Amino acid sequence: MTTIPHAIGGRPVDPSSGDYLDVHEPATGHVAARVARGNAKDAEAAVAAAKKTLPLWSATPAAERSRILLAIADGIAAERQELARLESLDTGKPVALARAVDIPRSEANFRFFATAILHEHSELHATDLDVLNYTLRRPAGVAVCISPWNLPLYLLTWKVAPALAAGCTVVAKPSEITPVTAYHLARIADQAGLPNGVLNVVHGTGAEVGPALTGHEDVKTISFTGSTATGAAIAAAAAPRFKKLALEMGGKNANLVFADADLDAAVAGSVRAAFTNQGQVCHCGSRVLVERSVYDAFVERFVAAAGKLKVGDPSDETTEQGAVVSNAHFEKVLGYLKLAKDEGAQVLTGGGQAPAPNERCRDGWFIQPTVLAGLPANCRTNQEEIFGPVVTVAPFESEDEALAVANGTRYGLSAVVWTRDLARAHRVADRLETGVVWVNTWMHRDLRVPFGGIKASGVGREGGTEALHFFTEPKTVAIPVKG
Repeated sequence: MTTIPHAIGGRPVDPSSGDYLDVHEPATGHVAARVARGNAKDAEAAVAAAKKTLPLWSATPAAERSRILLAIADGIAAERQELARLESLDTGKPVALARAVDIPRSEANFRFFATAILHEHSELHATDLDVLNYTLRRPAGVAVCISPWNLPLYLLTWKVAPALAAGCTVVAKPSEITPVTAYHLARIADQAGLPNGVLNVVHGTGAEVGPALTGHEDVKTISFTGSTATGAAIAAAAAPRFKKLALEMGGKNANLVFADADLDAAVAGSVRAAFTNQGQVCHCGSRVLVERSVYDAFVERFVAAAGKLKVGDPSDETTEQGAVVSNAHFEKVLGYLKLAKDEGAQVLTGGGQAPAPNERCRDGWFIQPTVLAGLPANCRTNQEEIFGPVVTVAPFESEDEALAVANGTRYGLSAVVWTRDLARAHRVADRLETGVVWVNTWMHRDLRVPFGGIKASGVGREGGTEALHFFTEPKTVAIPVKG
């Protein structure tokens, strides 16, 4: 059985308490590894290591930082097959999905930011021809990067890569549920020549490690992806200490299908948006709103496609739906399915636990892809983030009604619009109260653009220049030209 220690100061470090947490394989329910159960003492050691090496790393020329980050990307690429296997083992997602999406995007994160820092530029303003004002950007300091369990390597690298590129040192806190790939990232970074203490990884529960990191006086920036409740607690602790925050939190995303849409593309795209990674993606389109005139035709095809998704052993290359991440999450999603039925939902397909795909997975946490209808927009099922393979469908009569329902939650992460009308696409995208809108597609990403949500879905932005600037502090210098 694998034992996963902390990575502090460039070496593996056992938890100061001597305690470890069990890591379960979702597909089987069995213990697959043990991970260090960190505490405040371990967090302090990691921050101290990051602070100690900050002067060295922040002074390292951009070209050298770029070289090392590219070497990390090469290391990820070299281990793509094994990392995909480990991520599937860790999360319960199909190995084919991990290999096609999670690991390549993790590699791409390092390649993008490694080269982006070579093209950074500063602003200069000539003021009345008398004074030159220009902006310097310097590394913000020690950064804490807290990543969730649904995309453990992908979202960790999404934070770590720009922080390292900007010249910050990092303390990373992955989810204790899915710690395996973070452990391997630290090893790959060490082999790539990253100086000791630049990237530190502390494991453990959020309650036992999180406050010690986010409240630490030597931590200057915090990048967090996770629940809205946890994000609110981090914001409350960070505000009095004037820390920089980027919070990507929950979503209850709407998927709007207009009558003029290409129904073939809308059905296929909506199934993908609803059920990828068992619905355990912050940007999943969990509320499908369809214009009345095509509602019956769309729903018939959507339900048929959802019902044909293959729920199977994640290690099987043909599996389309794996296991949800933990027993606690399994029970949570089943609890929401009971709530939906109590609220009057009509179950069009799915609705409960999926049969075990084989004997190996007889104790795994599998849930049927589920489509629900007949629920009011303001019910709990349509207002609360379920984060599982559960989607609701409902008709709308007009564009205004669709927008009112889509915007009628406390969340504002993302939305999808399906239409052939270019004017409508621009108009609806502008009126949707979300940080991201996809039109006639879903989850197409460009690392150059800002990424994040509004309302209870987040504050701050990640991605591209926004991410590099988040991990720096601007300084304006004014110099008289005359005299």
